[in-house]
Amino acid sequence: MNRAQLAQEAGVRGALARAVATHEDAVTELARAIHALPELAFTEHRAAAAITELLAREGFAVERGVADLPTAFTATAGDGPLTVAICAEYDALPTIGHACGHNLIAGAAVTAALALRPVASELGVRVVVVGTPAEEHGGGKVLLLERGVFADVDLALMVHALPAGHGYNPRGTTSQAVGRYRATFTGRGAHAAAAPHRGVNASDAAVVAQVAIGLLRQQLPGDHRVAAVVAHGGDATNIIPETAIVDFECRAFTMPEFTDLLERVRRCFEAGALATGATLRIEPSEPVYEPLEHDDVLCRHWAGALETLGYDPAPGGGPRGGSTDMGNVSRVVPAIHPWVSLPHVTASIHTADFARAADEEPAYETMLDAGTAMALTVASVVASQEDVAALRARRAALAG
Repeated sequence: MNRAQLAQEAGVRGALARAVATHEDAVTELARAIHALPELAFTEHRAAAAITELLAREGFAVERGVADLPTAFTATAGDGPLTVAICAEYDALPTIGHACGHNLIAGAAVTAALALRPVASELGVRVVVVGTPAEEHGGGKVLLLERGVFADVDLALMVHALPAGHGYNPRGTTSQAVGRYRATFTGRGAHAAAAPHRGVNASDAAVVAQVAIGLLRQQLPGDHRVAAVVAHGGDATNIIPETAIVDFECRAFTMPEFTDLLERVRRCFEAGALATGATLRIEPSEPVYEPLEHDDVLCRHWAGALETLGYDPAPGGGPRGGSTDMGNVSRVVPAIHPWVSLPHVTASIHTADFARAADEEPAYETMLDAGTAMALTVASVVASQEDVAALRARRAALAG
């Protein structure tokens, strides 16, 4: 059934759908505004303000700047014994804006929260919208985890938009671990014509490293990824470069594979230093994102919510690559991060075409359905004491 039909039901499910209907215009307007004014990692001031203003107006207790992150927040309603975190992302990508659909992620989170607020006491839940900045780069959720924002959370949910053709049930899917680093080669400057023999060319060291990485790719498993960009390669053609900087990242689907890949790539950089005589320093530029672990209990209830709204509940169909700091949350708190297909969209995420698609009417309808499905999932979970106990047991095991 669709949301309008569900709203005709008596009981909690109907109440959730009616709350979504009440707020759908305001939430869609919010998501459109976020899309229109994209903001990069840790600078999402307008987005965070717009989200918290709407939630505060609807009765949520808002705390801004949590964990010493100016664009992070929590918005809380209800005081039940089970704490449910709904994660909102709202950062954009450089030059192509919301090409990962974070405006839809934020809108779906707000939709779910506003649906749950009127029935939170009846359900016995404490609903916390966690505003998580800097997912694209920066690892906002990792910082929030480290600083205790998820300490009292029993389960966590969010959704992520993808092109058409992906399944909506995330069971059996995961994401890649990713670590991002900065390699700095330091050589010795010299006049490139009068005394090149006196120089140690840091840029040459970067070239050797990149060639070594290119050759290494022949021996890497097909699902491993290495990417690098030269952030600084020199200043003038008549000066032997004294400094070269390469930003790089490694991705793999398990942490042991990631650790092994990182070591192999590190040796490529060391080869550049050895070949040229430059010195090398490698430092992490962001927290490591860990692979997703979708909770089976939550996946089962999410599948039921999908079926209620007329979506195919069959599991699988996630992306073949990509990373998220929700992976770190999922290893501490029972969580799901469903992939939600935008109808008729063929463009890949992180492209200008996908950014345009994320601001079209079908995308916002999907966003509202996804938010409704998250609310239905929570209501379904709390109706089963057995499943609540299982989630709490898993939460304790993850924490221990």
